[in-house]
Amino acid sequence: MSTDLGVTPAPTKAAAAATASVAAVSPLPGVPKPDPILVVDNIVRQFGGMTAVNVPHLEVQRGIITALIGPNGAGKTTFFNLITGFDKPSSAPRLIGGPKSDHAARSMFNGRSVNNMGAAKVAQRGMVRTFQLTKALSRLTVLENMLLGAKDQPGENLFAAVIKPLWAAREREITAQAEDLLQRFKLLEKKNDMAGSLSGGQKKLLEMARALMSEPTMIMLDEPMAGVNPALTQSLLGHIKSLRDEGMTVLFVEHDMHMVRHISDWVVVMAEGKVVAEGPSATVMDDQAVIDAYLGAHHDTDLGDDSLLTDEVAEELAKEVELENRTEGDA
Repeated sequence: MSTDLGVTPAPTKAAAAATASVAAVSPLPGVPKPDPILVVDNIVRQFGGMTAVNVPHLEVQRGIITALIGPNGAGKTTFFNLITGFDKPSSAPRLIGGPKSDHAARSMFNGRSVNNMGAAKVAQRGMVRTFQLTKALSRLTVLENMLLGAKDQPGENLFAAVIKPLWAAREREITAQAEDLLQRFKLLEKKNDMAGSLSGGQKKLLEMARALMSEPTMIMLDEPMAGVNPALTQSLLGHIKSLRDEGMTVLFVEHDMHMVRHISDWVVVMAEGKVVAEGPSATVMDDQAVIDAYLGAHHDTDLGDDSLLTDEVAEELAKEVELENRTEGDA
């Protein structure tokens, strides 16, 4: 792969298949996908009187890289939290006082319901996430951080923990798995270093590698490039694309539009908590709703144009000037 993002390498078979899988899908918000791995309905999150997220319907296609973009405050990370079990929708069904069934939040992952599940159970189903601010445990080594991400560890049982033969074989298996992943992410030489000593970019790599320890079906990355040294950007891009090439589904939040264009097969755009556009990156970037979301609906208006001043506005301005002059005169 070229180190220059401006040079686009020839697509792999997996990339071509991913593009083909959504080629016939209409670029409309909430459009059905031919083989969705994640389907959510009525995902609403309110904080007091403010609605942070309001997504009536969204589907994520299996086996592709989907980018979730939008301006700051669009609700992207909150939406991530809601569908991965780190937060609960305001529209979640309740025994008493909840929304009607046809307006209640619903989430289906890989054909199974994940409604009202906590983050641990959602992860066990195969949907894991990373965070915008890395969650590496600084006082543990890099290898110890990796081992924490593995599933099916009999040594976590209080009674089994004191009998080494019950967990030693599994410990060797996951240690080998962790070292393989660290080799892949070029962190093997750091395995005995404290995680807190890693650079910001290396911590991002560690968090991604640790997420893969659970062998997920779908991985969700929250701003994987935020704060990363440009020298590691290309490495992260390569790892994300390789996940898709191996058959994994990737959903990521990102502000770097160059990166989004470069690796995403499908783009979902949020603004003010709602999905305002979906489609291939080339199509979405030219969508008027997307341009307005990022730049404002009047971004192309000359604010110095006197023709914009209606009689009412002109009168209001004149009154303000007169009031200001009077105030200065009294002083």
